[in-house]
Amino acid sequence: MPAVGGGGLSSGGSTRRLARGNNTAPSYDRLVTLFSAGGRLYRVDYAWNAVRLAGVTSVGVRGADSVCVVGQRRARAPPKDKLLDTASVSRLFPITERVGLLATGIAGDGMTLAHEARNQAAEFRFKWGYEMPPDILAQWIADRAQICTQYVSKRPSGCVAMILGIDDEKETPQLFTCDPAGYFLGHKAASAGHKDKEAVNFLEKKMENNPSLSFPETIQMAVSALQFAQEEDHKATEIEVGVVRKDDPIFRRLTLAEIDEHLKATKPTLSSRAEG
Repeated sequence: MPAVGGGGLSSGGSTRRLARGNNTAPSYDRLVTLFSAGGRLYRVDYAWNAVRLAGVTSVGVRGADSVCVVGQRRARAPPKDKLLDTASVSRLFPITERVGLLATGIAGDGMTLAHEARNQAAEFRFKWGYEMPPDILAQWIADRAQICTQYVSKRPSGCVAMILGIDDEKETPQLFTCDPAGYFLGHKAASAGHKDKEAVNFLEKKMENNPSLSFPETIQMAVSALQFAQEEDHKATEIEVGVVRKDDPIFRRLTLAEIDEHLKATKPTLSSRAEG
């Protein structure tokens, strides 16, 4: 009985020691795999902060027969680097011939993730004899991120990945997001980054009635959402657009001329933003 009593006292003492730090994040920072009293992992929260700290916003929209993602060509958070060659900056990566990835957040983490995703997709094709589907790739990226939340020796990725492609079996466009917590979801439309909430609010209003968007409308919806969130009109050199179509399921980037055409078609104004 004394041993049992002693164990109880020891447990109570440790509980009281933890209770004293319930309201302060630093006590849980030192034990990065320990849940806080509020049920949070602070290292995951900090990873989300890192995604937004990069100062870029990305938008993805799934149409009736296509899917489109739009991201900013920016190396770091504002202010803008006037000497930067924007052509050298890209967060949009082809993973396979039919699947693309747009990484939002820390640029280095996004490049590393894309490199590992390409290797994984190549191994999948070698093993099974066909291209890795978008949903399987999204699940692998989410599993990779979730493992990093369990071990002190691993750091969560500071980026959100958007996966776009065509489901070969269902022959439908697919759009997924994978976050630092190790969770992946399919979307009709999505946003990530610095002003993701503003873009999501715009998309929720515009897509409330589940519109059947054509290929040009899908691109213009994504571009409009980005410009609404940023409250500025972008130039073709300041954004990058990746698309996949059901009729032509090859992932590709739009050229500057094609982007400029869609920017002219949207013609966003401050008054239309207020109405949207």
